[in-house]
Amino acid sequence: MQNFQQLSLPVALDDQATFDNFYAPNGTPQHMATFLLKDDGRRFAYLSGASGVGLSHLLQASCQITALGHNSGAIYLPLKELCGYPPEQVFEALELAPIVCIDDLQLVAHLEEWQVPLFNLFNRCRDSGCRLIISAHSSPDHLGLKLQDLLSRLKSGVSLHLPAYKDEDQRRLLQYRANSRGLYLSDEAANFLLNRLPRNSHSMMQALEVLDKASLREQRRLTLPFVKEFLDL
Repeated sequence: MQNFQQLSLPVALDDQATFDNFYAPNGTPQHMATFLLKDDGRRFAYLSGASGVGLSHLLQASCQITALGHNSGAIYLPLKELCGYPPEQVFEALELAPIVCIDDLQLVAHLEEWQVPLFNLFNRCRDSGCRLIISAHSSPDHLGLKLQDLLSRLKSGVSLHLPAYKDEDQRRLLQYRANSRGLYLSDEAANFLLNRLPRNSHSMMQALEVLDKASLREQRRLTLPFVKEFLDL
């Protein structure tokens, strides 16, 4: 991924945020989203959903460089890290990238000083052929936009809402991501984690990271006593 040179701020991708390890059961909006974002012909897409449904994962997956070298130079913009910078600097020359993914738009969309620069970026991306993917926790109509032309732009492409994972899906998500690390996580241990951890994918993946390293170091399986011991739950 291209470093964020305009602000001298490198925005790194999570290597684990790929399409291959994204939990998306057949027929779910999450599954539809993976097909949508893999389609290079889709020049603009808007994803919405609550925290923990996989929006950041999907946007970062869209920026990962493929085995064929596709997406080299892609830019991922997590606005929770960049909202304190001038929007003109944040969006400067981004249309030169093959794909730009803007995460957490709801953090700045209601601020008038961000609306015109975003509108201008949208137009520049359209003219240059740069793919633009945006995520937010609400639909465009509920972002508090005063610039109607920007609202129209955000509603001009494919829009997909991702619902929250149900309890059973949360358990399977944990087990799916554990399996991708070569770990076996029993139903008992997975349910224990769900009952003790915050219900968001970030906290769960952090817990799996801790367990993965501990399991490798101790050469032990992820039994319930092991999980309790190393996560201090």
